[in-house]
Amino acid sequence: MRVFVTGATGFIGSAVVKELIGAEHQVLGLTRSDAGAAALAAAGAEAHRGSLDDLDGLKQGAAGSDGVIHLAFNHDFSRYLANCEDDRRVVEALGSALAGSARPLIVTSGTGMANTELGRPSTEDDVAISAALAPRAASEEAAAAIAAQGANVSVMRLPQVHDTVRQGLVSYAVAIAREKGVSAYVGDGANRWPAAHVLDTARLYRLALEKAEPGARYHAVAEEGVPLRDIAEVIARRLEIPALSIAPEEAEAHFGWLAAFAGRDVPASSAQTRARLGWQPTGPGLIADLEQLRVSAD
Repeated sequence: MRVFVTGATGFIGSAVVKELIGAEHQVLGLTRSDAGAAALAAAGAEAHRGSLDDLDGLKQGAAGSDGVIHLAFNHDFSRYLANCEDDRRVVEALGSALAGSARPLIVTSGTGMANTELGRPSTEDDVAISAALAPRAASEEAAAAIAAQGANVSVMRLPQVHDTVRQGLVSYAVAIAREKGVSAYVGDGANRWPAAHVLDTARLYRLALEKAEPGARYHAVAEEGVPLRDIAEVIARRLEIPALSIAPEEAEAHFGWLAAFAGRDVPASSAQTRARLGWQPTGPGLIADLEQLRVSAD
């Protein structure tokens, strides 16, 4: 299968490219730069020069492929709302190139977008919350819209995807801890974030692509919920700084934009995903990877 991958040179995307090529798929990877093109060539993939702003170019990449994995997202959180709406347009463009065919499109979202009851792990059956309440849900709204137009689209909801270098939103918490000299958590820190190792996540994208099940929602979750206090304490140990509980009203001053996530309890289940795709995560857990965290900031 010839697969168009956006975000192909990113943290998760580069692992997905390697996984696909290892399974004898051909990969066309979106990249803006010469360095990205060189990295794709070294991995055995073909480069498609362009950006998320070039909707016509995205359509061309999708139209010439047997399937699409959309991973790219602008993580400049100073313009988070705009980036989420930009992603809506990207999903719509990719879907328009595939509408009326069986060629699969996998759209990336987050487990935190599931509209669920407080304290219960979200499941694949939980529909997305409105983008008016959680802007990142725009991607899932766009997926639903293009599905109604005949596209074979599924959604991959990601938790905190990690290895020993990157850990999703936890990486930003590490940077804040370095800057502030304390590793903080909100209240008792019992709120939980789900997690999965990057190689397990890459394998799941491949399995979902090969399954090509229209309308499916998958949870790339190896650990249903890791308490934020545990995360903060291991960061504190590695950086040799104190771990500190802060009150909810102090969160914004301490965490900045990350405060919107720092106190959320968002456990998630992947029971259905494992059963439907035969996915069994084998990588190390989030805490184990954080125990190997580099202590230098460079």
